[in-house]
Amino acid sequence: VTALRLVQRMKRDWMHTGRRPSGLCGAALLVAARMHKFRRTVKDVIGVVKVCQATLRKRLVEFEDTPTSQLTIDEFMKVDLEQECDPPSFTAAQHKTKMQQLERELTKKLNEVQGQTRVARQKSARPPGPRPRLTRESPSLRRAQLLPRPD
Repeated sequence: VTALRLVQRMKRDWMHTGRRPSGLCGAALLVAARMHKFRRTVKDVIGVVKVCQATLRKRLVEFEDTPTSQLTIDEFMKVDLEQECDPPSFTAAQHKTKMQQLERELTKKLNEVQGQTRVARQKSARPPGPRPRLTRESPSLRRAQLLPRPD
């Protein structure tokens, strides 16, 4: 009964769209078994529903992103959430778009900072041309000769 409720909730959260039912059933069976303290491994469930481990893991990760996964066992059994989630592919596309936007903003800021440091380096650099030579008459050499050497 718990696995059926989980599958219904997954359908309400659009997890079934474009997916084979065996992946959803496998995830629901594994979660339901663990909710009722049955010791079932991922390999046990994979053997029954005939999906690979990666598929089962993806369905579990998608389920983890829904509000239903945040409920306690008692809340899950008593409360029927009315709200729906967006399909996983839609939320993944939104996340990807946000990450691309953040990357563009960071690149822009990085370019600004690099430009500012380049300008600051150019301002603090010596003017182009030959370096002054130290001669016996230059003031810095005379100062060095007048000061006593530390021992």
